[in-house]
Amino acid sequence: MIPNYLSAIWPAAAPALGNHLWQSTLCLALAGILTLMMRKNRAGARYALWLAASVKFLIPFSLLIAVGIHLGRPIAGARPTATGGVYWAMEEVSQPFTPRAASAQAADTSRRPAQNAGLRFRMIRGLPAVLVAVWFCGFLVVLAVWCARWRRISAAVREAVPSREGRELEALRRWEHLAGVGKRIEMRVSRTHLEPGIFGIVKPVLVWPEGISERLDDAQLEAILAHEVWHVRRRDNLAAALHMLVEALFWFHPLVWWLGAQLVEERERACDEDVLRLGHPPQAYAESILKTCEFCVGSPLACVSGVTGADLKERIIRIMTKRLTTQLSLGRKLLLAMIGLAAVAGPIVFGLLHAPQVRAQSTPTPEAPAPSFEVASIKPNKPDASGRMMVAIQFAPGRFTTTGATLKQLIALAYDVRDTQVSGGPGWTDSERYDIDAKEADADVARFEKLPPDQRRQQHQMLVQGLLADRFKLRLRHESKESMVYALVVAKNGPKLHEAKPGDTYPNGIKGPDGRPLGGPQMMRMDLGEVEGQGLAIEALARLLSRQLGREVVDKTGLKGSYDFTLKWNPEQDPSAMAMGPPGGPPAAGSAPPADSSEPSIFTAIQDQLGLKLESTKGPVEILIVDHVEQPSEN
Repeated sequence: MIPNYLSAIWPAAAPALGNHLWQSTLCLALAGILTLMMRKNRAGARYALWLAASVKFLIPFSLLIAVGIHLGRPIAGARPTATGGVYWAMEEVSQPFTPRAASAQAADTSRRPAQNAGLRFRMIRGLPAVLVAVWFCGFLVVLAVWCARWRRISAAVREAVPSREGRELEALRRWEHLAGVGKRIEMRVSRTHLEPGIFGIVKPVLVWPEGISERLDDAQLEAILAHEVWHVRRRDNLAAALHMLVEALFWFHPLVWWLGAQLVEERERACDEDVLRLGHPPQAYAESILKTCEFCVGSPLACVSGVTGADLKERIIRIMTKRLTTQLSLGRKLLLAMIGLAAVAGPIVFGLLHAPQVRAQSTPTPEAPAPSFEVASIKPNKPDASGRMMVAIQFAPGRFTTTGATLKQLIALAYDVRDTQVSGGPGWTDSERYDIDAKEADADVARFEKLPPDQRRQQHQMLVQGLLADRFKLRLRHESKESMVYALVVAKNGPKLHEAKPGDTYPNGIKGPDGRPLGGPQMMRMDLGEVEGQGLAIEALARLLSRQLGREVVDKTGLKGSYDFTLKWNPEQDPSAMAMGPPGGPPAAGSAPPADSSEPSIFTAIQDQLGLKLESTKGPVEILIVDHVEQPSEN
């Protein structure tokens, strides 16, 4: 069960993890460049940059992008801004592992990027589980090693004796005051040979090895204590604990361990600079470090701030030669502030730019504004004398008409999704039916007739988007989730579809809201257990089947043309309640019609009458969430 679950979520998880690692590595590289530029400045500034790069591993940019998308929730019919090039560049650099919508369109006429997102990362079955198992084993090993070391130090602290008096305690209190540490640090004398170090984050404890005081004169002792107080002042234990978490989660990333070494080196240099800045003699300070190294053993954990960390030889040279370090200039401070602001605000802006992309089928410009209908009539639909409900939707140059269409069906049409992919909103969006008769201005019709076929379709969709935004006050947002889907494929003996011919019409005729017959190149008539299509792409059939089956149907037939077809099945069966078989196979149960039924199930009908077949599988499904909608006024 677990391997199957991992295989299901892997297509979405793999690109997300890849993007996060890539973004974090880029931030680490940027921090390296900046620290190199500031090599003559104070170590505290470089330490802050390395720490920011470490924290980035714990904060995916996708969270900030989600904030931007939420703040910039697109409004139906809103015109996208002319930022496509900027958006594309940002996406290519920051999310190289995310499949692009454009490539998905070129590879699949369904034009559903979310449905194709998993193709690039599809792997052999079971490999995701192996990778997760390897990561988890490494995670446990790192934690086990650190827990063993932590218990060793914790035991030493518990066995240590609290110090109540003495020159060590007096010096400690003096340096607490000079460093501005508000909370008193408890001092404990330990019989172990661990170096002097600060243990704990909320309630720091200074562990002082027994016998070391006899080896240090007053100046050297104060130097060691000053160093430890500055660790508390800078909250170095908290920062070290955060990076230990990063190392445990991303143990497989070699730069994470290199980053840990840089953090230890810069934090020790920063404390050295703070101690010397307060006027402590360099020679006494250097001698105190050397004597501590002779007497003590270094701390086995980075989250216990000691004295002997970093390159000892380099530290002694820096201390004794009094290498000058300069404060950051105003220009560099502004540069760092701008970079920090960009790191936080950039993903949010990225999300703001991304929000309209979910909705836009094309990018209107001032020269080519978003199209709109000149007049539109929307009225509640009334069933015929027999009580049956018929649904008809037609696009013709300059005119859009529907009979008995629900708002959910209109949303699916306008945004090129299946109506099963539309979620949320009040119940009437899927129950109330409308007759619509909308017309464009003559000048717009003339421009429309000059467009190529693919742009005509986009024009149709944008027209309906504007109509829904204007008359239904519709606002949507986008989500994606993993779900069971059906793949519509060609059956073994090939398709049984009749390719549409120009001028074909239904023999019985379909009438629009005004009572006039509707003809034209694209028509669909639906009834209980029956559907007739004229001049329709397989995508349209997939959308219809999605509604009938209650699950997403993805067109995998590879058929590119327009077709006429008639499909009849037993309407008494409930396809949405049928059990689904294993991926790649037919429905496991419920697909057989009742013994007394003269019509087949919809699954059998699709195979016998159309030469197509439904196969159950899993895949990402794009969902449109209705945030706001209002019933239109009748006119």
